[in-house]
Amino acid sequence: MESTILSLKQTDQATKQMLQNLVNRKIKFDRLKQQHILLLTISVFYSFGCLYFLYYRILEPYSYSFSEIFSILVGDNIHLLFIFLAIGLFGATKVLYDKKEKAEKEYHELRCEIVDRSKDLWKNDAWASRYIVFEIMKAKFNINLYHESK
Repeated sequence: MESTILSLKQTDQATKQMLQNLVNRKIKFDRLKQQHILLLTISVFYSFGCLYFLYYRILEPYSYSFSEIFSILVGDNIHLLFIFLAIGLFGATKVLYDKKEKAEKEYHELRCEIVDRSKDLWKNDAWASRYIVFEIMKAKFNINLYHESK
């Protein structure tokens, strides 16, 4: 558990565990978001490189005949490898995007649950000092617990 969360005096152990789960989900979401952006960037640049290569090496010199273009593309395995690799990169980007969306949904649902249950989590005396916990979560982990909107 994070030392910052452990040092909170305004919360009980169950609330600390909920906050730790929230931090873990935020870290997972941020990691998947960065990976998705990186893979998407690689996919786009790789695809543009392949299109550039295919245009100047195949399409332009053999533009007089579609059958000639097709036979050159299918005839050489390296061309097919480039094309299938580009398709595979975009497929992997889509899979990573779906994982990122799922992680964001889980993170947002837990955050909204904590916001909704804040009256139960910080009762009586702790209610007045809950803003300290909210400020720490916002400053240290960039997690807004003041309201539900993103």
